[in-house]
Amino acid sequence: MGLLFVFGAAVYFFDLVQPPPMEGPIKSFTEGLAASGYFFTLLKGTELICGALLVIGRFVPLALIVLAPIVLNILMVHIFLDRSGLPVAIILVLAGIFVAYSYRERYSELLRP
Repeated sequence: MGLLFVFGAAVYFFDLVQPPPMEGPIKSFTEGLAASGYFFTLLKGTELICGALLVIGRFVPLALIVLAPIVLNILMVHIFLDRSGLPVAIILVLAGIFVAYSYRERYSELLRP
C-alpha cells in the first residue's frame, strides 16, 4: 500500500508517465481540481509522505488516518466517474483495512471515552 502511494507520487512529481486522455465526467472533475493550482501538489505530497511512513513502518496509524479520506475519494471516483480503476481502488481499500486492523490496539486507545 505504501509503495503504491510512493510510486504514484513519484510519477506525478517527476512527470514520468503521461496520463491517458480522459473524457466525460472524470475529465471535468480532474480539470476542476487542477484549476485550483495547488490541489494535486498537496495531494501527491501527502501521499508521498504517508506512503513513505507506511513503507518504513513509522507512525503507521497516523499515516492511515491521513490517507483514509484520500483512499475513500479514490474509491468514490472509480465508482461514480471512471470504473476502469475500480479493481485497484478496491484492493487499496482492502489493504488499508487490513493494515488498520493489524494496528487495532493503537486505534482502540483513540476510541475510548
